[in-house]
Formats: sequence, C-alpha cells, structure tokens
Amino acid sequence: MSKREAYEKLTEDIVTPIIKANNYELVDVEYVKEAGNYYLRVYVDKEGGIAVDDCEIVSRALSEILDEKDFVEDSYILEVSSPGLGRPLKKDKDFARSIGMEVELHLFKPINKQKQYSGVLSGYTDKTVTIDIEENDQIVIERKDIALIRLAFDF
Repeated sequence: MSKREAYEKLTEDIVTPIIKANNYELVDVEYVKEAGNYYLRVYVDKEGGIAVDDCEIVSRALSEILDEKDFVEDSYILEVSSPGLGRPLKKDKDFARSIGMEVELHLFKPINKQKQYSGVLSGYTDKTVTIDIEENDQIVIERKDIALIRLAFDF
C-alpha cells in the first residue's frame, strides 16, 4: 500500500464515525499534491445537498483527531467539501445510484480510436462498466481502463 493509499484509508476510518453521527454520506477521501502543496480532501454529501455548515462540522471534528493522531508526514491542507456537479463515480454505490443516467467517460488509452464516450450507464460489475452509447449500441469497458467517469450535465 502506498503512502497516499495509507493516508486515505486511515482518514476514511477516522472520518466515518463523524459522517455517520451526522447522517452524512462519505463520497471520497483523497490525498494529492497540487502546485507544490499537499491536500487531504474529504468529500461529503447528504440528502438534499451538503452546506458549508455541514462541512465545517466535519472539518472541525476531523481536524482535531488528525492533529492528535499526526500520521501524515507532510504539511497538508485539509479540505472538506461537497463532491460538486462533476462528482466522479468511484464506488459501487455511486454506480448503483447512477444506473439509467447519462455519464461522461474518459479513458487512459483509446478504445476504437476514442478516449471519450458519453451515454447512459446501463450496468456495472466489479471489473466493467456498460454504457449505452446509441440506440441499440453499447460498449463494455474495463474499470481499470477508465481515467474518469462522472454524471454528464448540460448547461
């Protein structure tokens, strides 16, 4: 397990009771380096949407425990936020909730000379995702080949 994965797992273990106690949903935890800074990001949601006050509740409680445990070696910025409109589908519960909805999919390498697909999510397994790309046409893609999959949104 990489350092990043270990930090994310430990943070998830710590934040889960805080999330459950407040009837929120943990969407994701990520530890990334961007523009020279490390970020420990926790994405939360709830029925009807998450508000700034909700994020503050989680942030204060989590920050206190993270300071006490002090397992992250690097200096980092803690961010607790909503997953937003561009919310990626990562876990089985994300895929289950999104069946029948339009998605955008970006691949690491082209399949049929394309790296991007959009269509209706019609199925998934622990190894694949099935997208209806046109009427009576679908594509099955290995999850390991997907760089990003998220709900499509039109403006």
